[in-house]
Amino acid sequence: MPTTVTPGATTSDTAAPWAASASPGLRAETAGATASAGDVYLEVQRSAAFQEVRGSYRRFVVPAVIAFFTWYLAYVVAATTVPEFMARPVAGAVNVAMLAGLGQFLTTFLLTWAYSRHARLRRDRAALELRWNTQELTRGIDR
Repeated sequence: MPTTVTPGATTSDTAAPWAASASPGLRAETAGATASAGDVYLEVQRSAAFQEVRGSYRRFVVPAVIAFFTWYLAYVVAATTVPEFMARPVAGAVNVAMLAGLGQFLTTFLLTWAYSRHARLRRDRAALELRWNTQELTRGIDR
C-alpha cells in the first residue's frame, strides 16, 4: 500500500507497527494518496527531533568556529603587527611565534576531539534514530 506522512498525528491512528517508534510529529499511514520521498524528508526536517539534532550541532559548532577563527586571526595579526613580540625567545631557539604556531596545531586537534566527543555523546544516537525512522517512512515509496 502507498505511504503518506501526516504531521502531528498520534501513533494510535497508525496502521504500521514500526510507526509507533517514529519521532513525535512523524507518522506513516496507509491511504489512497502517495507521498514522495521528498515529502517524507521535508516532514522529517520539520520535526522537533530533527530540529533538536540541528540545534545541538549549531550550539557546538558556531561558538567553536568563532573561537578558533578569533584565535587564528589573533595569531596572524600579532605576527604582522608586533613581530618583535613574536620573536621574543621563550626557551633557547623557541620563540613566542613558534609556540603560538604549535598552539594552532594543538587547538585543531583538541577541537577535532571535542567535536567528535560532542557528536558521540549528544547527537549520534538521535541522528541514528531519525535515520532509521526516515528509512522506515520511505520504504516502499517510488523514488
